[in-house]
Amino acid sequence: MIRSRFGTFRGLVRLALSYPQLALGRSASVAPDPAQVRRLVFVCQGNICRSAFADVVARGAGLNSASFGLSTTTGREAHGPAIAAASMLGHDMRTHRAIDLADYIPESGDLLLAMEVRQLHRLAADQRLAALPRMLLGRWTRPMLPHLHDPYMLDDRYMAQCLARIEQAVGALVRAFPGARLS
Repeated sequence: MIRSRFGTFRGLVRLALSYPQLALGRSASVAPDPAQVRRLVFVCQGNICRSAFADVVARGAGLNSASFGLSTTTGREAHGPAIAAASMLGHDMRTHRAIDLADYIPESGDLLLAMEVRQLHRLAADQRLAALPRMLLGRWTRPMLPHLHDPYMLDDRYMAQCLARIEQAVGALVRAFPGARLS
């Protein structure tokens, strides 16, 4: 059950730890003014599974979006199992190409949406990004899951579960940030 729902035992532990971090204000979140958000920027480690999928879903929903990875190689293709799981959910990730943090160009109105608390801390420590609002994408899942563990090289059932959670969260973002809609 842990492998299919949380990826690994470590994923379950990190999820459990993320709740008090969020509740105690230790997540490095900076809430945006919803009226000022013009682009949703999804962030994960490699930009080949989670953030890549969120970007594809957001664009499909008519949102202005982007994505990047904190430690990746720009131009890298999406992970094969992520492409397959996305396809089963009706989304095509075949043309996605990763963007590394160094190649991301911030814009006014960006909201950074990370998958893990430690990623928010990394964003807060980056001088180029520290002033941008940033939150956990998992705040928009129901139930709220502030840690969306990396499905890379894990059980295919967890990949599907993780991407379904991301799809649900992006659906909630459509309603929460109407200014990010493309005209």
